[in-house]
Amino acid sequence: MTLTVCSALFNLIEQEPEAAVRAVLGHQLFVFIHPYFDGNGRMGRFLMNAMLASGGYPWTVIRVQRRSAYVAALENASSDGDIKPLALFIAERNIFIK
Repeated sequence: MTLTVCSALFNLIEQEPEAAVRAVLGHQLFVFIHPYFDGNGRMGRFLMNAMLASGGYPWTVIRVQRRSAYVAALENASSDGDIKPLALFIAERNIFIK
């Protein structure tokens, strides 16, 4: 399964023209894959911000005070397949206007 999800992540990054979409979906897929014993969230947020920057968007900071809402949005995307709460959570922290 991990290889299939990795392929989906690489295809998404390669084919999706909108950086904001790549950032949200790429972040969720990377955290879902969970390739490392530790640091998956930090690496996922770094990748998300690198993808945002590739489209000219500013970096998004997820404050510790909002961590539980962030984790809940990630869990909703992973468990229920509903990416909208995560996309809205990230969009609230970063106005997707270039």
